[in-house]
Amino acid sequence: MTRSFPGFFSKGRGKRRILSVNPSKPAKILPVNFYLLPHQYDRTPKESENVVHMQAGLGRKTMHMDENATYDEVCAQLKELYPKFQDLKGGWLVYKSSGGWGSRKLTLIPPDDSGYSGKLLKTATQGFKGVLYIAPLQVELDTTALPPESESFNDMPKEKCQRCGITYPLVILTAHIKSCVTSDDAEQTNDDQATCPICQKEMPLDVIEIHASFCTGDSIQPLELNASMEEPSTSGVFMPMTYTGHSNEAESTRMNYDWKTEPDKNRAVSLYTKEIISQHETGKPLLMIMDVRMDREDQDRELVAFYKQNSVEWACPVKSKLQGDAAIGEGVTRHFFSTAMQRLQHGFNFNMGNTARTCLFEGEPGHLVPSSSQFLVESDLFLVAGRMIGHAFLHGGPRLAGVSKAIVHVLLGGSPETATVQIEDCPDHDIRETIKLLDGEAELSIAEHQAVLDLSLAWDLPGPTKENKKWLFERLLSHAVIGRRLRQLKQIRKGLKETRVWPLLMERKDVDIFPSEHEISLTPSMLLSCICWPSDSSVDEDDEDCLLEDRCRISGYLRQFIETASSSDLKDLVKFWLGWEVPDGKMVVEIVRADMPKSSTCFSMLRLPGHYMDFSHFKDELLKCIGTSEFGFGLV
Repeated sequence: MTRSFPGFFSKGRGKRRILSVNPSKPAKILPVNFYLLPHQYDRTPKESENVVHMQAGLGRKTMHMDENATYDEVCAQLKELYPKFQDLKGGWLVYKSSGGWGSRKLTLIPPDDSGYSGKLLKTATQGFKGVLYIAPLQVELDTTALPPESESFNDMPKEKCQRCGITYPLVILTAHIKSCVTSDDAEQTNDDQATCPICQKEMPLDVIEIHASFCTGDSIQPLELNASMEEPSTSGVFMPMTYTGHSNEAESTRMNYDWKTEPDKNRAVSLYTKEIISQHETGKPLLMIMDVRMDREDQDRELVAFYKQNSVEWACPVKSKLQGDAAIGEGVTRHFFSTAMQRLQHGFNFNMGNTARTCLFEGEPGHLVPSSSQFLVESDLFLVAGRMIGHAFLHGGPRLAGVSKAIVHVLLGGSPETATVQIEDCPDHDIRETIKLLDGEAELSIAEHQAVLDLSLAWDLPGPTKENKKWLFERLLSHAVIGRRLRQLKQIRKGLKETRVWPLLMERKDVDIFPSEHEISLTPSMLLSCICWPSDSSVDEDDEDCLLEDRCRISGYLRQFIETASSSDLKDLVKFWLGWEVPDGKMVVEIVRADMPKSSTCFSMLRLPGHYMDFSHFKDELLKCIGTSEFGFGLV
């Protein structure tokens, strides 16, 4: 029995053989280099940007990650590594760069169905080689430098500043050393002051000589030179340099108000732009040159070539020169900004894409959208447009008016799905009429159904049915206005960021960088409120024969002209008066001995001859003069 049934009668019956189990391999923890970007980048950041990013708690950091980590585990570790990653909403993507030195192109690593896992990232980077760049999709992370005690610097090596005794991370210590000022330094700085022998006021030694040259002993504060040290631009009239003073009260008011909390949006813009310009006032000036002797096509090409320059700090001071015209100074700079915005509004005078004029924006007034021409996109002309818009806005110049509200919404960071698109925003009338066929309850004819079907299939959308007419109408309209122009908006947005106006637009949603048409239209009351009319004290000794009767008569003619002129004529008058179409708070009128009206644009001064004896003659010659403002100065 034992031999027949060994399983029942053998020794050790009932004991089961325990099979040995091979122990599982331990999880492999590998170092991974991540770089958190503040927004989408096409290429790797520059060396100067790396320092800014690290000081803001972004930039490059090393994380030890399990190669089998899931998407949720990767997100949890990134939130520990980057505290700002916790506030990142709207999605993010991972990029890798090619080998080599300097700035390199970033390549997207597409996520799989479960997101970014350890295995996916390891495979895409051949074993976590190189740096993985994380870029947010719909938000822009703040790049303001963090305080030294921030939790973002907990794992970084720190050292104590030998001057002030405060401990800083090494990435911040370098910048801190350059600006560190101790109490001893402050006392030493205060010692380098002297007292004016005339007004008995203390001021720094480096300005007391200039102050004493103009001091009269009154309660006026120390005088400072005008921002422009060049001869002012005039229309054939020379005027001496003047100096302006600022009271302590006005200065303290400017310093106490913050542009982020200032209730008045116009004052907030002024505070922000002055702050940006003052930070770059010692930078290399930008030289804008245009030859007025050229035809308009060559002038526009020079203008585009200036704004096509790369690696330019657009917040630096601006100097302008019109070759072939004697005018120089601030008025010429205003003329440049006015010309740039006018070309964006109505088109450039050169042929690109088989058109007589190259229009970057098309459509009806109040519904302008970027052109859908891919040739203009490939030429980076919308990047040029963004730089023009931001540069003019930074210096208080004219703004691009009449842009579609849906385009502005998406351009400033809004989602295309939440944009309110109007049928008037579609500039192509053929496409507009096809889309309008879906707006209604009537059934489509065979020809109408085929037209809508052809358009839908061309844009990868389903054909029309009774159930999806409203949905298809909205999708077609959204794609016609926004979907076909996403690359254009990306270039314009990049240009605005390069001119440093983007933080203001993100922080202050009430600021209108793209106003409506009626907001920029000039009315007689607006202009009259800005004018300083001539008085007895304003008459020069050489013009004593300009009697009170002449001043009153010519002033009355000018007031009558303003009250009866059209909005376009008023803009031409202001441009002739100031150099651009933006009214100033103090526009001076003088009655002089001259043949024709002239202007000193740098000093916001309009000089009118006193010999006119009837309004029609005055109006005729004034219209002739203000009509020359588009071509330069002194051409009358």
